[in-house]
Amino acid sequence: MTSTRDATDDTPIVVMGVSGSGKTTIGLALAARLGVEFLDADDLHPPENRAKMASGHPLDDEDRLPWLHAVGRYMRDAASRGQRVVVACSALKRRYRDLLRTYVPDAPFVYLQGTPALLGARLEGRTNHFMPRSLLASQLADLEPLDVDESGVTVDVDVDVARIVDEVVEALTSSRGR
Repeated sequence: MTSTRDATDDTPIVVMGVSGSGKTTIGLALAARLGVEFLDADDLHPPENRAKMASGHPLDDEDRLPWLHAVGRYMRDAASRGQRVVVACSALKRRYRDLLRTYVPDAPFVYLQGTPALLGARLEGRTNHFMPRSLLASQLADLEPLDVDESGVTVDVDVDVARIVDEVVEALTSSRGR
């Protein structure tokens, strides 16, 4: 990955990955470490998207586009107020990340990577979430990991939360990036 901006600036950070990768858990922990706001982008999904996923149907690009624009606007508005935010957002495809970058060009992405077995096990243990385990395969099929020219870091999620957050903060403050 290319070098990212310092973890102490006001650029939003996007924690990305498939369902079950720990976006919310890691995002909350990272935001707490940095002393900044946290947003779960799932909260910006319209009711129709939530209902579609809850019924076992994957979202398509047409479903995601208005949601991604809402996430991008939220990030841009926070940055324009000088307010740092950590956003948990699947951002599975490069074009989705590129769209978010139209709102905040320097936003680094934290890609949470895990094996299908680990991710599936995590989803099996979930309760009260609109995203069923049955949609994991479609998310993995859509997933485009960070490219070498994208600002950010890739971390494996098979370790504890504190270790992941340490790795992310180190990478975001490092001049070398990951």
